[in-house]
Amino acid sequence: MAPTRAEPFSDSSALIDFVINQGNGVKGLSEMGLKALPRQYIQPLEERMCMINIKAQESIPIIDMSNPDDPDVEKLICEAASKWGFFQIINHDVPIEVLENVKDATYKFFGLSAEVKNKYSKEHSSSNNVRFGTSFTPQAEKALEWKDYLSLFYVSEEEASALWPLACREQVLDYMRKSEVVIKQLLKMLMKGLNVNEIDETKESLLMGSMRTNLNYYPKCPNPELTVGVGRHSDVSTLTILLQDEIGGLFVRENNCDNWIHVPPIKGSLVINVGDALQIMSNGKYKSVEHRVVANGYNNRISVPIFVNPRPSDMIGPLPELIKDGEKPIYKQVLYSDYVKHFFRKGHDGKKTIEFAEM
Repeated sequence: MAPTRAEPFSDSSALIDFVINQGNGVKGLSEMGLKALPRQYIQPLEERMCMINIKAQESIPIIDMSNPDDPDVEKLICEAASKWGFFQIINHDVPIEVLENVKDATYKFFGLSAEVKNKYSKEHSSSNNVRFGTSFTPQAEKALEWKDYLSLFYVSEEEASALWPLACREQVLDYMRKSEVVIKQLLKMLMKGLNVNEIDETKESLLMGSMRTNLNYYPKCPNPELTVGVGRHSDVSTLTILLQDEIGGLFVRENNCDNWIHVPPIKGSLVINVGDALQIMSNGKYKSVEHRVVANGYNNRISVPIFVNPRPSDMIGPLPELIKDGEKPIYKQVLYSDYVKHFFRKGHDGKKTIEFAEM
């Protein structure tokens, strides 16, 4: 039975039961029409978004991909990856209807009943590769994040057809397939920027040997200024390809300072960011950058990232081409699955995960 609105959660166990165990998520909380945010979601002061630190006039680069073979495009992408760690691409090869379809499918999945969604939770899912959840790592966080998600780790078409939810399966697979062309274009340019001129099968597997897509749902929130949709972090991927809706709320930290820059939604665009794995493989030439999502008091928001990763069994470290001429490696070789486990063992904590790979 859902708690009453007047006194929704007298203790943490009642909230955990409603949100996590019953599969209602924060969407269920939002739809109760709460007048105040449950205390479990109130972030420490230092983790809340301080509006005076926002640089409204700044923007991450917006790069036109209509001619991906143009050397100027390659230059812009490599510069953006080095200086910003984030950029948006427009006029890319992923059809707009594919992007619209995956957004619709995201709403469709989160519109399912709690009982149906809960079949994909950690306790009930038939596979670790399909996971419905809430927040980031609830058991390790000081305060919970205002977000629900469905995480889909791609193994094969057969497994996806058998295990992924019908509400979004075909649309996510189509989004992943169509994005692959763009991912390969970007990686080719980024490697050329490191003087790695050929991506053979081994290198391709290291850069993009595994992929995960998340469907993220950020319901409207009674006190958005007290919480976060996603806390500050950098991704553990090689690259992340993000589709955001028209609501906005993604903020990127400006390199080497405390300023934050909003990433404005542009219809049909994709937001690209460098992940820790690429920072490590590029020996620090390309930067993964802290980013976060604010909660919203008026609208539900969705986003759909594709995380392009090494395989769990891969060793990652500075690429041999970069250190063969005596350049000092600043990262050691680490097993990628160990790196990812370290990331998920704790709450979001900015860029601290990268320390795991430092010499």
